[in-house]
Amino acid sequence: MNRVKVRFAPSPTGYLHVGNARIALINWLFARHFGGVFQLRLDDTDTERSREEFAQAILADLRWLGLDWDEFFRQSERLARYAEAAEALKKNGRLYPCFETEEELAAKREARRRRGLAPIYDRAALKLSPEAREAAIAAGRQPYWRFLLSDGVEEWDDLVLGRRRVKLSAISDPVLIRADGTPLYTFCSVVDDLDTEITHIIRGEDHISNTGVQRDIMAALGADPNRLRYAHLPLLKGTEGEKLSKRLESLSIRSLARDGVLPEALVAYLASLGSSRDPELAPLASLIKDFDLARFSASAARFDIRQLLTLNRRLLHNLPFASVADRLPAGANESFWLAVRGNIELLNEARGWWEVIGGTIVPPPMTEEREFLRTAIALLPPEPWHREVWQDWTSALQAATGRRGRALYQPLRLALTGEEHGPELAALLPLMGRARVLQRLELAAS
Repeated sequence: MNRVKVRFAPSPTGYLHVGNARIALINWLFARHFGGVFQLRLDDTDTERSREEFAQAILADLRWLGLDWDEFFRQSERLARYAEAAEALKKNGRLYPCFETEEELAAKREARRRRGLAPIYDRAALKLSPEAREAAIAAGRQPYWRFLLSDGVEEWDDLVLGRRRVKLSAISDPVLIRADGTPLYTFCSVVDDLDTEITHIIRGEDHISNTGVQRDIMAALGADPNRLRYAHLPLLKGTEGEKLSKRLESLSIRSLARDGVLPEALVAYLASLGSSRDPELAPLASLIKDFDLARFSASAARFDIRQLLTLNRRLLHNLPFASVADRLPAGANESFWLAVRGNIELLNEARGWWEVIGGTIVPPPMTEEREFLRTAIALLPPEPWHREVWQDWTSALQAATGRRGRALYQPLRLALTGEEHGPELAALLPLMGRARVLQRLELAAS
């Protein structure tokens, strides 16, 4: 195999979400497994929608995931090269000017539907005489440019989906150049892939038609489309098999990070999605070594937030204090982290327990437990407190009240934390301090 070279080419029109982060990760793992090149490029020729804040966010999110890149460029830096390639297509008759407005095109599509025809472009612009074109321009209409597709079929052996074919006559001639002269992604990607010698294109199965079109454009530019290999991954679905596309924006990488998902958990989960590999925590080095594109299925992958949180919880439960110290609330120490890490799924949940320990939470009134709580107050040991204070206190309470198990512990937990479940009170009590514990017991018993 020649040296592998892949690319991830997001458009900076929004934040990176789990769907395109998965594509980035699989490309990166593929390149690193074969000692190849991972290229990052920004498809930013859509000047109306592309924003620098999204560009910077994409770079930051990839770094947060632990991904690096060997090459980087923006398509907006290569406009002269695209113009050159477009001229070549114009000269060989494969790029032709069109003048229809959006309204006219919509009317044409509707007319074809009524006739039972596919709503594809009718190539009317090809029939315009040079005089008619000049008249349109004189009337103030700037042409946009379509690529004249071949009449045949594009076929390739997909590394994930198997033999694929796209019938080009069933597709509208794609617009490659807008009326304002800016090139579109479909065209720019082909020029970039050829110029930078990409060897493999790994992307979602929603690009299969694009692949057929882009292979035809490659041939028109004088390149052999078979110089590239393709792998199209089925799109993510929800746990019940529903389309996940509408939810992807709510599953942005930065929102997951903000909620307390750790990059190691997310990477391990995304690397397994759609493959025969079970979701399990593994360092990047291990994921690189074991990566195999052949493990990925042609069936849709299901994104289950519960599986992700399970991995995240496992990771948090064994994470040393030094690894999270800078992400914990100010003042939180190692004793606090060791007390709460076994009871959280997301890192930001630690803030809630910090409030429980040192904040001003108000326990619910527990009138039915008033006598028990008053006994607990009377038996509350004096300070200084140590880890055994919980055992000493509850042993005395058990002897005085005859309570044991849930009847003994649950009222205390609810009065002291406001929660029915949580970290061991043996670890929390010394962190809370006697004054705070006494105050909450008195409030609950009032």
